[in-house]
Amino acid sequence: MVRTLSCVPIETASDNKDTPIIPVRCFSCGKVVGNLWESYLELLAAGVDEGDALDKLQLKRYCCRRMVLTHVDLIEKLLLYNPLDRDRR
Repeated sequence: MVRTLSCVPIETASDNKDTPIIPVRCFSCGKVVGNLWESYLELLAAGVDEGDALDKLQLKRYCCRRMVLTHVDLIEKLLLYNPLDRDRR
């Protein structure tokens, strides 16, 4: 039996390059944190410290703070590896 994986085409992801790959919910408590990423980056760009930015976003639990604080946005690096751009042999 051969199993195949269905994949979403990369073009749909590359249309919107500002889309972060941050988990939608906290792994520990389940609070929604995915919508706070852009606000967090804006606060950091404004010169606010990380802890103060998390406080302004009302992230009080350390598990939720960890989700935002330790996230590494890899979408730009992942989009460089588009398998559809490779020459097919």
